[in-house]
Amino acid sequence: MAKKQNIPCCSFCGRPSDMSEGLIPSATNSNTYICTECIDAIDQMLKELKHEKKNDEEKPSLESVPKPQEICAFLNQYVIGQDSAKKYLSVAVYNHYKRLAQPKSDDVDIEKSNIILVGPTGTGKTLLAKTIARMLDVPFTIVDATVLTQAGYVGEDIESLLTRLLQAADYDVAKAEKGIVFIDEIDKIARKGDNPSITRDVSGEGVQQGLLKLLEGSVVNVPPQGGRKHPEQRMIPVDTKNILFICGGAFDGIEQKIAHRLNTHAVGFSTDSAKARVNRDNYLQYVAPQDLKSFGLIPEIIGRLPILTNLEPLDRNALRRVLTEPKNAIIRQYTKLFKMDNVNLTFTPEALDLIVDKAVEYKLGARGLRSIVETIMIDAMFEIPSTDKHEFEVTAQYALEKLEKANFETNHIPPR
Repeated sequence: MAKKQNIPCCSFCGRPSDMSEGLIPSATNSNTYICTECIDAIDQMLKELKHEKKNDEEKPSLESVPKPQEICAFLNQYVIGQDSAKKYLSVAVYNHYKRLAQPKSDDVDIEKSNIILVGPTGTGKTLLAKTIARMLDVPFTIVDATVLTQAGYVGEDIESLLTRLLQAADYDVAKAEKGIVFIDEIDKIARKGDNPSITRDVSGEGVQQGLLKLLEGSVVNVPPQGGRKHPEQRMIPVDTKNILFICGGAFDGIEQKIAHRLNTHAVGFSTDSAKARVNRDNYLQYVAPQDLKSFGLIPEIIGRLPILTNLEPLDRNALRRVLTEPKNAIIRQYTKLFKMDNVNLTFTPEALDLIVDKAVEYKLGARGLRSIVETIMIDAMFEIPSTDKHEFEVTAQYALEKLEKANFETNHIPPR
């Protein structure tokens, strides 16, 4: 009878050497081994334990978190007006920190309150997002919805939104899972009609369907470098349960949907006092979820954006303040540019009034202010660095001459 061979086995799982990639002997006992499979399993367990411990240690303390009024006061330094939107944003961010600080053993699970901001172009939606990112201790990223398409089509996959967040967190997944994502131009993925599309809508309704799982909260496989996913690519799983989503869009033309719902264009005499109180100069203040549905957002995505607020159109006084008051005001930026050439730049009050009048006349919003000032200053910025001037004053007459010279009056015909 043949003698039984003495095959070394793993002392942990009992796997023999011929069924393992390799056995590593003990340094103290020559008959004790551990297989590579057990080593991999132990390594994975240690990573999970460290991950849980790190999450517990990184829970923010509410004592160190700025209160809603403090967040709003910080926003006031950079953004003029928009008190309602600032209040909603401040409360949402503070509650986001509360959710992160909530212990796992708590029997009340606080749901996240994603936000959607509706406002005309140039009213400060993106500026609010950029400003609030300056004071946060969580990763923050701004992404654009216009480049998104359904999986399999030219463009970017929905998961690429989280790639930007991972990059902002230096690829620390645990940190990214507590971040905030601002999705700009959300109105550009609206479907073309109120009825479900019968044709392929690769950058509209299909993208909205793909966003549902991100907004609600689920584990999503994210390509680390963005772009298209392919089978051989290494994916990073990211849980979106604790990621706060803030969406913004101009929703151009939604005023007609609101006016139709309010029935303000009814023919004949109206005895309804509610209709009489409607401010027809700013329909956006009456925006409601049903208006977003009429515009082209599907009901499922509206339900996952429970907080809806609007940004007011900027009037003449607000635009005048935008020019000079914020920390990064347009006039301060140009003054700084000239200061670097040892030139003291000043604007007369009449010149500032002219700039504001043109922005109001052409309905360009706050972004239009930058366009007008750039048109006025382009010759001075070209010539003065080569001269010995140390003082330069912009008057209303000088500003008007530069606008006329650049054909600004011809190129910007006021909309009817």
